[in-house]
Amino acid sequence: MNQTDLPPPPEPLPVPVLDSHTHLDIVGGDPGANIAAAAAVGVTRLVQVGVDVDSSRWGAALAAAQPAVLATVALHPNEAPRLGDLDEALRVIEGLAGQERVRGIGETGLDTFRTGEAGRAAQERSFRAHIQIAKDTGKALVIHDRDAHADVLRVLDEEGAPDTVVLHCFSGDESFAVECVKRGYVLSFAGTVTFKNARNLRDAAAVTPLDQILVETDAPYLTPMPYRGRRNGSYLIPLTVRALAATKGVELDALCAAISATGERVFGSWSG
Repeated sequence: MNQTDLPPPPEPLPVPVLDSHTHLDIVGGDPGANIAAAAAVGVTRLVQVGVDVDSSRWGAALAAAQPAVLATVALHPNEAPRLGDLDEALRVIEGLAGQERVRGIGETGLDTFRTGEAGRAAQERSFRAHIQIAKDTGKALVIHDRDAHADVLRVLDEEGAPDTVVLHCFSGDESFAVECVKRGYVLSFAGTVTFKNARNLRDAAAVTPLDQILVETDAPYLTPMPYRGRRNGSYLIPLTVRALAATKGVELDALCAAISATGERVFGSWSG
């Protein structure tokens, strides 16, 4: 990924939306400038997502200072097996979770792509602990699920899912989407839904009700077409929203309004 190769801004959206999952700390540069660039194309609210103790602290501080940003805090599933003291890190996350502008617990979950068998027990223990934090705080659970669909559902079913669950960067097929929708989960689609070889994601989006859809960048990763491979940013959300509108056969205005309403339902109001 070329960190300096920024795609041009797309046509603004007719109705403001949010980026439900971004990593401004990894995007780099001035967060205020990135926030302003997103707002200029109708992406007026961002959710800054934590993946470890440091990024969770950073995101909580940013959300406290920036009215357009809310934060989530967590230990990424690939982080959990690497920690010398998982319990202490979880205590820090639990403490941050109490802050008013921290509105989600994530990204947590399971990843069998990067974490081998030896690390999976710690990964699952961390996931279960995050589920409990989400239930204790009444905040949304934001899930990272890579090559672990069945196990994610198993753990959620065993623990009892929080009231609000978001499948970040949804990567399943139509049948998995149906299972998630039945459970009331929200599916967040990233730029991957625009990729030519991602028919499974478009099929999943097609069966997901409008009020269970969010859109995200996962910036600086997963840049939508036609800029795949270049650096992503929240200002590119309109490309994914337009692709989803075409996939679902709905008016762009209606999809934008639904995404905005779902974002406020999941994370609360950005204004207070």
